[in-house]
Parts: sequence; structure tokens; C-alpha cells
Amino acid sequence: MDAIVVKPEGARWDCLSLGEVMLRLDPGEGRVHTTRHFNVWEGGGEYNVARGLRRCFGLRTAVATAFADNAVGRLAEDLILQGGVDTSLIRWVAYDGVGRTVRNGLNFTERGFGLRAAAGCSDRGHTAISQTKSGDFDWEEIFGAQGSRWFHTGGIFAALSESTVEVASEAMDAARRHGTPVSYDLNYRASLWKSIGGKAKAQEVNRELVRKVDLLLGNEEDFSAMLGIQLEGVAEDFAELPIASYETMLREVAKAYPNLKLVATTLRTAHTASRNAWGAMALYKDEIVYVEQQDIDILDRVGGGDSFASGLIYGMLAGKPLEWAVRCGVAHGALAMTTPGDTSMATLAEVERVMKGSSARIER
Repeated sequence: MDAIVVKPEGARWDCLSLGEVMLRLDPGEGRVHTTRHFNVWEGGGEYNVARGLRRCFGLRTAVATAFADNAVGRLAEDLILQGGVDTSLIRWVAYDGVGRTVRNGLNFTERGFGLRAAAGCSDRGHTAISQTKSGDFDWEEIFGAQGSRWFHTGGIFAALSESTVEVASEAMDAARRHGTPVSYDLNYRASLWKSIGGKAKAQEVNRELVRKVDLLLGNEEDFSAMLGIQLEGVAEDFAELPIASYETMLREVAKAYPNLKLVATTLRTAHTASRNAWGAMALYKDEIVYVEQQDIDILDRVGGGDSFASGLIYGMLAGKPLEWAVRCGVAHGALAMTTPGDTSMATLAEVERVMKGSSARIER
């Protein structure tokens, strides 16, 4: 495996993400089907990475996405602006007044507690970004004239439509032409693939896209469902997957896709919805870095994996050793799950404090 080469300072952005941004309607401690009040957040698997890199790590980031031009789309834009992410690459699509042809995505998500698992109900059909097609973004201008030191997208965006696969592919090609590392989070969501061919379609799409990737992120289910990589003797629910099998899994992925320079996975054992064991493993330049799982308390688990990704990418952009980068991702993901919403509210100082093993005593 080759090393990832990151451009020096000078590009317009440190990281650009491509993906859908939805409004998350959060019933707080209640349930979606019984609540009378919702808090509203913005979120999306690919966007969350750019947002974490901006707000926690202070980097310059942007999101390439699209909204229907109505009050809901402008609310999403306002939330993105509050997060400090550059909105100049947002495409605005004329709204028909009803939503028959184009609309903005909604994601109703409850956090879960104890024996009750977190649950989500998305409403994202015919969204503006799902209808984005090849040529809608000028990738040569974006990666050539303006420049980004990193590009991130993922399997959620690729699952939205046939055309989003083409958009992801052409963006990856342009990034690679201009020496920009590409990261891709498989992020398998059965609900997105079940009506368009299920796992077979997911594997057809992602096996091609992953050939254009430098950093691949995923967990054991992602690698199985999205790439068809199976480990002999492993249960379907992965509940008893031993640590040695994770290393085997990463090496099998790297063997199948020799273009990959770094493969990383989070390690999670859900004792309950509000208490998980959390760690990570990565393979880079044929060496394994393993951060052992530790029990953590969780307020809202959504976005933990995205915050792991942003911490890991930050470490790579900052030129840190891989072990530091993986530990940064683990710490950032753990902190992100202590606050509500999809996106991180952590600071770099807090991440570094957790990495050093500091206690949770009050700071005055």
C-alpha cells in the first residue's frame, strides 16, 4: 500500500464533501410517533465530515449539494452557515410550490435509550440532490482552479439515484487528476437500496466506485453488503466477530482493491442504546493500528462514524502519525455521541484531552 500524499496549504478548501444534507427532526427524549415537539438539525453522512472538520478542527471546508429553493431549503442553508461550512457550491433548484418534481429531504430520528434502539424514518424521495446529474458541477474548476486538499463522499450519496453514481464518479476522477486524495464511507443503508436492487445493486455500484478511492471507511456490515467481502465462519449479525477477524477483513479489502492506501473501520459493541464499547482499526502501508474498545455513554449515536472519519482525515491533513489520527477519530466520534444531533459539538481541546485519557471532571 502506498502512502497518501496531501497537498500543502494553498488550495481554497482543506476538504470538500459531496452528498445530501437533510433536515433532521428530533423528538428529544420522546418518540417520533407520539411527540408534539421537534428540534431541528442539519445532517448527512458526507456533509457531517466537512462540518466536523470545520467546527472542531478549524479547517476550511465546503459541501457540494442541492436544495429546492423554498423556505425549508433556506433553513438547511442557514444551519450549514451556522456550522461554518462554505455554501458556494450549493445548487438551487426552482420549486414547483408543491413538491411534485423536487423537494428537500427530511429525516425523523429518535435517539434510543437503554433497551430501546435508536430509530429513523427518512422522507427523501425526489430530492434536489438525488436528481443531480453529470455536468451539474464544474469539477475541473472546483479541483483545478480553486482546489481542495481532500475530497469526501460516500455510499449514501451513491444510493440516491443512477445519476448520483455518475456525479460521484466524475468528481472522483477530477479529484484524482488534480492530486486530491479521495475518501469514501460505504455507509450501507438497507432502506436506500432495497427498492433498486438490494445488496446486488449496492455491490455493482460500489465495487466500481471504490476503485477510485484512497481512504475507504466502513464496518463489517458495510464491507459485506456493499462489496460482497465475506469472512468464513462469521455469523450473519457479526455479533461474535473476534478482533483478529477485523484485521483479516481489512487485509481482504485492501487485497481486493490495490488502489486503496488506507482502510479503516470503527469497532462498536452495543451493550444498550445508551452504552456502547467503541474503538477502531486501520490498515495503512501494510501496518495495522488498533485502538481497543472502551465503554462509553451515549446520548445520540447518529453521526459517530462520521465524526470518526473527520478526526481521522484531520490527522492525515495535519501530517500526524496514523496511530494519532485513528485515536483522534475515536475520541472525536465518542464526544460527538455525547451531544444531540448528527454533527459534532466538540472542540479540538476536548478531543486532545480525551486522547490523553483525562477524566470528565468539571473544568472551571
